[in-house]
Amino acid sequence: MSMINIAERHKYILGKLHETGAVTVLDLCKELDVSAVTIRKDLKLLEDKSLLFRSHGGATIDNPYTNDKPVNEKESIRREEKITIGQAAAALIDRNDAVIIASGTTVQALARSIHPKGQLTVITGALNVSLELLRHPEIEVIQLGGHLRNSSTSVTGPYAERVLADFSCSKLFLGVDGIDLEFGCTTTNILEAHLNQKMMAAAQKTIVLADSSKFGKRGFGRICGLEEVDEIITDKGVADHLVAKLEEMGVKVTIV
Repeated sequence: MSMINIAERHKYILGKLHETGAVTVLDLCKELDVSAVTIRKDLKLLEDKSLLFRSHGGATIDNPYTNDKPVNEKESIRREEKITIGQAAAALIDRNDAVIIASGTTVQALARSIHPKGQLTVITGALNVSLELLRHPEIEVIQLGGHLRNSSTSVTGPYAERVLADFSCSKLFLGVDGIDLEFGCTTTNILEAHLNQKMMAAAQKTIVLADSSKFGKRGFGRICGLEEVDEIITDKGVADHLVAKLEEMGVKVTIV
């Protein structure tokens, strides 16, 4: 196959990208029987034409870097998927449970789906989550205080972090902006990422709620490595090879 020309290589690379969403330099070298230098040059040329985004060790079809969108704008994106993910997460809440709910539109969909069995205690920094839960008299809401972020209607900062040190909860339901196999779970805001780490320390299990568009993306602030996550609830759009990799890493993947 090494005799194929540059145009044929580019056609092959783009075809594979559209099929799987991501390619690696290593695989392309084997499949096209050319050097890594050649593949990297190909990827650079294709990136210059805005046909792909180069990533560490390969390329992706989607922009791997997420940007910070206001929560009301995010809410309309992949709405149906978020609702089903939220419902699946709500089913994991036990009778008389104590849980932490982080911020984001997918965890807001979870808050809407909660119909508590017995008393339920919820700790959250997200105002939109608190307002959803106030409708249920049997839910005790502990609202974290601190610096309120406009774009996510959630708090960050040392006050919120300090309060978390006094609690131990069964589960943390975490929304993220990106899930990358190497870089882990990320969000667009470093202060939010720091608060999420403190939430993880206060919970026995971390359950990430993320629609399939979040895979292969990186936000600016790293929350954790994937080995620290117990479960990811996502939709059918997630690629099979990613699910296999995550399960290899010990992460339970629930597809709804």
